[in-house]
Parts: sequence; C-alpha cells; structure tokens
Amino acid sequence: MKFVAALSLMIASTLQAAEVPEKFTIDLYAPEVEGARQMALSDSGVLYVGTRKAGKVYAVEDTDGDFKADKVYTIIEDLYMPSGIAYKDGDLYVAEVDKILRFKDIDKHYKDPKEPEVVYDDLPDDSHHGWKYIKFGPDGKLYIPIGVPCNVCDDEGYGLIIRIDVDAEEIEREVVATGVRNSVGFDWHPETKELWFTDNGRDWLGDDEPACELNRVTELGEFFGFPYVHGDDFMDPAFGDKLGDHEFTKPAWEFQAHVAPLGMLYYTGDMFPEAYKNTMLVTQHGSWNRSTKVGYKVVHLTLDGQKVESQSDFVTGWLIDGEVKGRPNDVIQMPDGSVLISDDGFGKIYRVTYSAE
Repeated sequence: MKFVAALSLMIASTLQAAEVPEKFTIDLYAPEVEGARQMALSDSGVLYVGTRKAGKVYAVEDTDGDFKADKVYTIIEDLYMPSGIAYKDGDLYVAEVDKILRFKDIDKHYKDPKEPEVVYDDLPDDSHHGWKYIKFGPDGKLYIPIGVPCNVCDDEGYGLIIRIDVDAEEIEREVVATGVRNSVGFDWHPETKELWFTDNGRDWLGDDEPACELNRVTELGEFFGFPYVHGDDFMDPAFGDKLGDHEFTKPAWEFQAHVAPLGMLYYTGDMFPEAYKNTMLVTQHGSWNRSTKVGYKVVHLTLDGQKVESQSDFVTGWLIDGEVKGRPNDVIQMPDGSVLISDDGFGKIYRVTYSAE
C-alpha cells in the first residue's frame, strides 16, 4: 500500500512568460505538480492529475475557493506511465500503458487511498507511444487510444482508438478509429456528439513534413490513413505504395509539422466571449524532431458548421528565441467557465480567465 504525501504549496511569482489575448488573464493554479499531464475534475471540485515519467497520480485541492491550489496529494506512485485519467460516477480511472485502474469513491479516499482495482488489462505493454489519454464519451463509454510502437510501422493491433463499457460484466472492446498514429487528446462536439481527436505526425522526414492532424470521426471503425498517408495527401516513403484501394478520411485540419497537438477541449462555458462558444482549444506540446522549435502554445480553432475555419494563438510566450518556457499538455474547463492548462515540462497548472471590464 502506498500512502499519501501532502505538500503545502506556495504560489510562485513567475508565469513562465505566458501571454494571452486582450482581456484574458493567465495565473498559476498550481505551481508544483511534477509531470502534470491529463486532468480530471471531480463532482466536489478535486482536480486529479496523471503523469508520465513521474509515475504518479495526484489529487490537487483548492480548499478556500480562491482558484489557487493549497495542497497536492500523491494518491499512488511507481505506476507505468499513468498519463491518462478520467472521472465518472465518483470513481477515478487511471490508464497505465497496459491496463486501466479504478479508484472507487475517490473523493472520500484521496488523502488515504485504497488499492485500485484493475478494470481492463487487454492493452499492449509497449512503452513507445504507449502512454494513454482517456475520456468518457457522451455514451458513457471509456475511450482509449492505442498508439503505434514505432515512428512508422504497420503493426496489427495498434494505431487505434477503442472504447469499453467499464460497467459491463464482460468487457469487450469496440474499435472507434483506425489508422491513428498517436492520439493524446480528444473531445466530442457539444451538439453533434461526434468525436474529434488530435494525432501526432511521424518524424524524420524533415522540418516541414508531414503535418500533425485534427480528425473527426463520422462512423465507427473509420480509417485515417496511417501509416500509408499522412495529412491530406503526403504519401509515406516506406508505406505509401501499399495504400492500394484503401479509402481513408482526410484530416479536418492540418497542424504545422512537429507541433505535437495533444489535449483538446470544446469550450462550452459562459465566461469567455461568445466567439469561443463551441470552438476548440488545442495544446501544442512542442517539437523535438526539428532544427528550429515550433509549438509550445495553445491554439484556438473556430468552425463553420463541421468545417474548421481558422486557427489563432490563444496562449503563447512559452517559446522565446528558441528557449522553452512551457510545455502545455492538457486543457479542461472549470465550472465557472475558466480553463486549466497542465504543463508537464515544468510541473505547473495554469488557469485562464476572461473579464470584459
């Protein structure tokens, strides 16, 4: 049994140079959350946070309601890249590389946690692209990506997004999407309930090819082209000639190559201006396989119906003259309409607000 470690927090003075549009404000919500990646908010307002390299899962608590965390509790440690977490019906779900864990009634136990139960363990154990981003959909099912164990390959059983019913006596997977290299973020359109997901493009083909992607799922089992074709029409030099008669769905939007789009959110709150309603915020974790760095920001995407219309910067300032000041990972909406952004590179969680005054 691993017991809780509580940390008293002192709000740091630096915001790591983050910049937001006029009348928006960005503040530190929690300045010391080592490796903070995916976030999930409980019904009582406790923020749960997964990590990758740190191997820990946290509970972050704002006890006085001032929108600044007072304590961080380590719920469990020494896990296998527990990047993905999700909350449903009082329970916390944690995705290790090869299994899904469940902490029952987590809000009652995060200060003195019990051992989790294994909900599902039929997942590959490859660490390469093995860390997960998980979320419950409008159908109540848990969606889980299975990234490919390589830069580019055609391995059976990988490159998928699946879903499971965590309450079923016999859990069976359904394949939601195929031809997906490495998705680490998705959300559902608030009106159509269609799944949209980010996908990281392959490496080692130069600074500007191929594009990273934003995709829209319109039918179960839809094929999105990997490893044969990337973006709209970039044929892979090793696999492109094997596409054959496969029909694939082109991305809804092409991001710049190597920006590493991760967490995404359809904004439905009332705090931000009306122009943000039902539009997307996407974190760009930042490049590694590029001569000049790109990404390291949060972008805002607008839609015209089901078509992405534009992209603009939302949070910048985390890349200054090639020096990295922040690595945004996940973005979630708070009940008041503000948004939280996790930064696993510097162990911080930011809060973005808006005021017309």
